[in-house]
Amino acid sequence: MQEAAIKVLFERYGPKYRLFVTVTVILGIVSMLLNATMINVAIPVIMGAFGVGQDTVHWLATGYIASMTVTMLLNDWFVRSFGMRTTYLCAMAIFAAGAIVGGLSNNIDVMIAARVSQGLGAGLVQPLSMVLMYQIFPIHQRGRAMGLFGLGVVVAPTMGPTFGGILLDAFNWHYVFFASVPVAVVGSMLAWLFMPWRTGNDPKPPFDWTGLALLVVFVCSMLVGLSSGQREGWHAPIVAVYFSIFTTAFFAFLWWEWHTPEPILQLRLFLNRQFAAAAVVRMALGAGLYGTTYLIPLFVQTVQGYSPTRSGLLMVPAGLAMMLLMPVGGRLADRLPRYWLIMGGLGAFAASAMLMTGAHTDTPFWTFAFWLVLGRIGMAFVIPTINVTSLQSLPNHLLSQGSGAVNFMRQLGGAMGVNLIAVALEHRTAVFSQALAGLQTPDNILTQDLMYRLSGLLTQLGWPLDMHPIAALQLLSTSLYAQASMLAFRDVFLFLGLVFFFAMMPAILLRERSGEARPSPLVDGKGSAVGQARS
Repeated sequence: MQEAAIKVLFERYGPKYRLFVTVTVILGIVSMLLNATMINVAIPVIMGAFGVGQDTVHWLATGYIASMTVTMLLNDWFVRSFGMRTTYLCAMAIFAAGAIVGGLSNNIDVMIAARVSQGLGAGLVQPLSMVLMYQIFPIHQRGRAMGLFGLGVVVAPTMGPTFGGILLDAFNWHYVFFASVPVAVVGSMLAWLFMPWRTGNDPKPPFDWTGLALLVVFVCSMLVGLSSGQREGWHAPIVAVYFSIFTTAFFAFLWWEWHTPEPILQLRLFLNRQFAAAAVVRMALGAGLYGTTYLIPLFVQTVQGYSPTRSGLLMVPAGLAMMLLMPVGGRLADRLPRYWLIMGGLGAFAASAMLMTGAHTDTPFWTFAFWLVLGRIGMAFVIPTINVTSLQSLPNHLLSQGSGAVNFMRQLGGAMGVNLIAVALEHRTAVFSQALAGLQTPDNILTQDLMYRLSGLLTQLGWPLDMHPIAALQLLSTSLYAQASMLAFRDVFLFLGLVFFFAMMPAILLRERSGEARPSPLVDGKGSAVGQARS
């Protein structure tokens, strides 16, 4: 239904219409995904402001990503029912309202609810934007199109901590929420001009309410179960209940989506070898992208003592590298075997995470920055390549479903990645703290020497002698916790590296078989014929 409107817009603006849409799409994506990770540098400050721990505050990131995950699958129904322009504008309004409420919130529960609301709007925009970019460019330029789309999808989360740190040091955490509102307003104005509208008077398709309910239940029960396991204990009855609900709802969702005539997730898409393999790789990419942008600012602030601005600046070189190389990766996806680019990019990100397992309290700024750049270079080649690979084998009428599905897999990977990282970090910190504390006995020569040195330091500071043992023990405890935290971060970096190494296994299925050719530029669906005719 959008093809006629796209044709009218091409006739109105000419070939420059592609540029106008690209700017509109990237502005919308940037406003939403910047906000997704800007909050990460403010997490330590918010923990102190509201007196909450890691087990609660991580929902600011997880809740946002989880709600995005759910609404990405609703994109196809909304676009078919209301058109791209109306869907985009409504999503922007929901997102901006959530940003305002989050910035004005005076307790952590309201803030988490506001983040969930923002995620609901952001989840509709990404697959819609991806499909529109795919449709307006001809086949031989779709790698370039996905490279430009990837600029917003990947560079924005990478640069988010930088802008968040600057706002946090210059103002306060409230402005981390407010900053995205003006961008969303400008994006909405451009969308009114350049987004295609719904044409025709076709009736709205039936909505899969059962599928939506099962999806919400299985995603929420999975994330709450993971979060509760560390807090309540993995053998606690309530944790078993959460995972039982998750398992039941998950398989019920799969069964229902396979049999219902109008599913929100078309499972038959995954019978396509390339699409299924690309979706799994996208899931790993989501875990890596959101996992590192959550983990690294937390590490450098809590272990290395960086300020929010300095922790954000650490992400700048990696973001600039992606900004320069993402269009290059898109162009290479149009010319080179895509399998090479995907495998090489995954290997680079895995190597980056493995290098971070050597991080410690004195790791130089530029060493850490180089590790980040290496991983982001890998992503710059993987993202546009995997985007065009996942959609190229689908017929035109399934593009919206396919876009929603692969973006759903990326966001699901991101939600699971952030949640698992928070759980693993807390668990490994407790394990290392207990292990290190068990070594601090009166017979331990190193412990005796440290206590003696601490007592001497307290004497120089003028502390009373009777306070020396208590204060020295407190300093020893703080030192041991910092050491345990550093070792826990190393383990989590190792986990991320292994995720990307294992993601190279399904990526092997993306290799083009003998006799398998890419679609010819002359054979195209209705939606992209408009772009082809005006290329």
